[in-house]
Amino acid sequence: MSRGERRKSFRTESLNLLDYSVSGQNGELVDRGMGRTLNISEKGILFETHIPLQRGQILMITIELEEELLEIGGRIIHVEPSLENFHSGVEFLQMDAKGERVLKNYLAAFKKGGF
Repeated sequence: MSRGERRKSFRTESLNLLDYSVSGQNGELVDRGMGRTLNISEKGILFETHIPLQRGQILMITIELEEELLEIGGRIIHVEPSLENFHSGVEFLQMDAKGERVLKNYLAAFKKGGF
């Protein structure tokens, strides 16, 4: 890892559309939108939106990987403006076994040069 690199897991650049739903403190839906992935790892995802999200918000992401729709729960750990958009870093909090398998296969294919 480089001196400024703090990531503990392999990330690959990935451009996929995703749907997200932001939950309030009582689990109620407070916002919903579309975004685009920038990179993804086993631990989290960086994605781009047209509106700013807030650090600490809990959300559910729906994304297609390997022709499978995955639903992944996460928490926003940082948000940065970028030209006309916003980049949000999300730490994964919950994913079912199928999602873990598909994500690991997707990342493994990138490591091998399969994409």
